Amino acid sequence: MPASISNYQIVPMDEHQAAAICEWRYDPPYNIYGWLPWEQMKALEVEFGSPTLRQEQYVAVLDEENKLTGFAQYFPMIGVTRLGLGMHPERCGHGKGADFVRAIAEEAQRRNPKNEIDLEVLTWNGRAIRAYKAAGFELTDTYERQTPDGKKPFFCMVYRPEHQTQVL
Repeated sequence: MPASISNYQIVPMDEHQAAAICEWRYDPPYNIYGWLPWEQMKALEVEFGSPTLRQEQYVAVLDEENKLTGFAQYFPMIGVTRLGLGMHPERCGHGKGADFVRAIAEEAQRRNPKNEIDLEVLTWNGRAIRAYKAAGFELTDTYERQTPDGKKPFFCMVYRPEHQTQVL
């Protein structure tokens, strides 16, 4: 049974949704968040191209009209659920990010209530950082991490809904 939180439904990601996500194109500088073509993802069995990883870690996020709005990954670590997420590019920048992120975080909390919930975000991504803060995430650490484009600075943010701020 899908979990309904806020105006979003969190449902298991199917292959059709995974293929659609691979077609999303973001404007620069957000274009780094794009995926490989679906057939390549499946052939390499990377991320949600792997049926096992898709079933164990990935979900689709649907809006009130059951349209694919985004996705989330619930990456299990010891005592922590690390979130990966993406919103459909046509929905980015319209003030819906905080509710979207909050729905994903609340589902993570429902799945593993004892786990801390965190995420990583590139330090330059102010749009996402504002949405994460408004959803109840707090910046806890800064570090460099290897990316396909070399080492980049990241923030780690932890879900603490009691510290939720208003969207700016």
